[in-house]
Amino acid sequence: MSMPLDSTLESILDLARWAPSGDNTQPWRFEIVDARRIVVHGFDTREHCVYDLDGHPSQISLGALIESLAIAASGHGLQMRALRRADTADNAPTFDVAFEAAPGLGADALAACLPRRSVQRRPLRTRALSAAEKDALAAALPPGYRVVWLEGFGKRLAAARLMFANAKLRLTMPEAHQVHRAVIEWNARFSEDRIPDQALGVDPLTAKLMRWIMQSWRRVEFFNTYLAGTVAPRIQMDLIPGLACAAHFVLVAERPAQSTDDYVAAGRAMQRFWLTATRLALQLQPELTPLIFARYVREGRAFSATAGMHERARLLAGRCAALLGDEDSRRAVFMGRIGAGAAAAARSTRRPLHELIVTRGA
Repeated sequence: MSMPLDSTLESILDLARWAPSGDNTQPWRFEIVDARRIVVHGFDTREHCVYDLDGHPSQISLGALIESLAIAASGHGLQMRALRRADTADNAPTFDVAFEAAPGLGADALAACLPRRSVQRRPLRTRALSAAEKDALAAALPPGYRVVWLEGFGKRLAAARLMFANAKLRLTMPEAHQVHRAVIEWNARFSEDRIPDQALGVDPLTAKLMRWIMQSWRRVEFFNTYLAGTVAPRIQMDLIPGLACAAHFVLVAERPAQSTDDYVAAGRAMQRFWLTATRLALQLQPELTPLIFARYVREGRAFSATAGMHERARLLAGRCAALLGDEDSRRAVFMGRIGAGAAAAARSTRRPLHELIVTRGA
């Protein structure tokens, strides 16, 4: 019979589990050691997800979780200490986490934003961010990171066109199709373990057509070849939102991220930036695919067996470098669009806490 979960620890974990993760995979499980110590068992999806290159996006998500644990613990006067076990594989990073009393430690103001933070894929207002908003967002980043703004109509258009072109790459290769089929929950406003279709940013008719087409790769190929099947989704999910925002942004590391610890640290920085945006009543949508495919190209890595995909990705990587600057594109750890607007009416939720807790040795 398992011991009752300490109420303070339960509160911390219940709040921290709202950390963001790619396609709502929640690549973490909690092992309870005692009332103030846990083990976070991480994992990644690199074996079946073309977007999770070397598990780095999942490692960024784990960093967001670690930062969320620290933020949630501060509300109980506790300081979090996390140490990754050096003997664990990169595809299963494991962290020993302890919560210690810290007299005088105030509650982090970002704690209330943890469950409110979400992805908004629909159009936002185009009013420019104020100097105060940009200063607050920049100040949210720890030393070693800076934000690059892509603002003004010309930059927004260039970013929107880049996302529109990257979406064609994603929607015309079977490796991505397998991922998309697995991560969308249809006829749903909320989803505990996937992305609900109502949060995709398309109208109901397009969503219904997408669901039918995506049932088989043959249908996808037919519509892409003869009926311009990717155009409507890309216009609604990439082009229009890419223009309808205040700005696009890139989080750049002082030195290129290479190790698991580098990407975990980047995730911690990203989470503070995103939560600060939430506190400022700004909405945000990640735009990671240009960075991911540019890295595939830089490193000469294969990602698709379909002819022509690598050449298309090479051209897109050049456009990404031209937009961000070659050096910043290599050091970029996160990219997105941001702006004022209504919070998402449909969103990914999270697995209940009891499903995320595992027993020792499980």
